[in-house]
Amino acid sequence: MAPAAAVFRRADNSLASTACVEVSGTPERALLSDAQLAHYAITALIDEARLTPKPALVDQRGSGAHRDLDLATMLRSAHALEATFAALARTSRRRGEPSALLRTELAQIGRQGEQDMMNATGGSNAHRGAIWIIGLLVAGASLALRGGESARLHASQICTLAARIACFPDRFAAPAPDSHGERARQRYQVGGARQEAQDGFRHVIDVGLPFLHAARTRGIDENAARVDTLLAIMASLDDTCLLHRAGLAGLHAGQHGAQRVLQAGGYSTSAGRAALAALEHDLLSLNASPGGAADLLAATLFLDMLAHHDASRSPDSWNI
Repeated sequence: MAPAAAVFRRADNSLASTACVEVSGTPERALLSDAQLAHYAITALIDEARLTPKPALVDQRGSGAHRDLDLATMLRSAHALEATFAALARTSRRRGEPSALLRTELAQIGRQGEQDMMNATGGSNAHRGAIWIIGLLVAGASLALRGGESARLHASQICTLAARIACFPDRFAAPAPDSHGERARQRYQVGGARQEAQDGFRHVIDVGLPFLHAARTRGIDENAARVDTLLAIMASLDDTCLLHRAGLAGLHAGQHGAQRVLQAGGYSTSAGRAALAALEHDLLSLNASPGGAADLLAATLFLDMLAHHDASRSPDSWNI
């Protein structure tokens, strides 16, 4: 499918528009390096994995609905992907603009990253969806920052560039569905991760970032704000991970349960915590896990980190 401008239109949103990378000084200093972008990417994955509590997902309490994953495995997977994200950034910076060639090269790097992930986890799929989602955003950020032309970089600009890449076909993709998410997408006729990317990451720009920023404005602590942001994404996302594991029953349990938590006041309230416990009970009984929403939360955290980037900080001062 060729890229089309209509794919990327979205409503002007003041909260979303504040998600900018503030840069100062010389153009050279303003640019994020490939290593810095990769570091932010894996930090987003690690922050998402450690966030607790998450309904039926791996967190610091345990494995949720996942028998083959735990927090230590998720962290190994994230660290194993740092070289992949750096390569995605480097290749995008070199090519300079979205193209079919860039899409092909990024897909090849991503497939090698999947192998690195599998090697690190002993064969468990910890971050396959995140390689696609976060990888495209790393590529979009690298393209947007190339040359240091602008002093303010909008999250929407990164997502638009990432979407343009996603709209080119992967020439070497398997002819048949080769992932649980893709099979669920076709079976239930939902957009899935591919459509989310091609549409410009609407659940990040229009849901995740605005909800996170609004929660902070209300004075909600950061952990609760992030949990509520995950729930806001869950409430409207046709999550192919839930569909793969438990069909429409799992999707409806996830969406309606997340809505009930937010309507009760969110995780920072006692009623919200009770509703979250009920949501987790329902998902665990179905062996269902909202992995797609977790990937989009990580994407939200990645763009949020770029928005607060301090160009004067060195990599040695960052904590994972």
